[in-house]
Amino acid sequence: MSVKEKLDIQKMPRHVAIIMDGNGRWAKKKGAVRMFGHKQGVETVHQITEAATELGLQYLTLYVFSTENWNRPKTEINALMSLLVSTITKETKTLLDNNIILKTIGNINNLPSKVRKELELCMLKTEKNTGLTLILALSYSSRWEITEAAKKIAEDVKNGNLQIDTINEQLFQKYLTTKTIPDPELLIRTSGELRISNFLLWQVAYSELFFTEVLWPDFSKEHFYEALFDYQKRERRFGKTSEQLKL
Repeated sequence: MSVKEKLDIQKMPRHVAIIMDGNGRWAKKKGAVRMFGHKQGVETVHQITEAATELGLQYLTLYVFSTENWNRPKTEINALMSLLVSTITKETKTLLDNNIILKTIGNINNLPSKVRKELELCMLKTEKNTGLTLILALSYSSRWEITEAAKKIAEDVKNGNLQIDTINEQLFQKYLTTKTIPDPELLIRTSGELRISNFLLWQVAYSELFFTEVLWPDFSKEHFYEALFDYQKRERRFGKTSEQLKL
């Protein structure tokens, strides 16, 4: 019996975020170049997005490319950008057919113009969809995001558009790239690494964390269901006691 049958549809998280890790190691195990792993990782993205849609999730955020990834060899970066363009072009029809909205977070201005063009076109075509919102974190890092938010707040204070006394958590959140997106209830990381890697540091303050040894290209729908089932067995207290939750 699939774990999917054990899931409680009424207890699904609204938003799941995933650190997709292990493409390069997967390829190395196969005796192939790293790009072979990245290409297989795209197929996993397709499968997990399909699963999220079937389960009625509202938001799925995927850590595609971090600001630190710009430090990788130029040949790999160029190949990744080409793969990104071809994937977006190919998958636009699939997104439309499945009522999926595409959004991005990150320093998009750093991306090659061809990538930005395809992204903008796809986002425009899917913006009126009403199903799952698929968010790609591209050229993203949480420290960059928080720094940019602080700079914008400082600028507004300097220009007299904001009073220091009004700055609180709720206001700060409105300056983040995720201001229109709820915080993820569940964060999944593949490949056995046990760290957040500068991803959504503000937003995952109360997220449940799920780490798996499975490399991203091998991460199947069944693995995804297992992560969701594990999430549903947990008690989310947000600083309260178990007894308080029962009142």
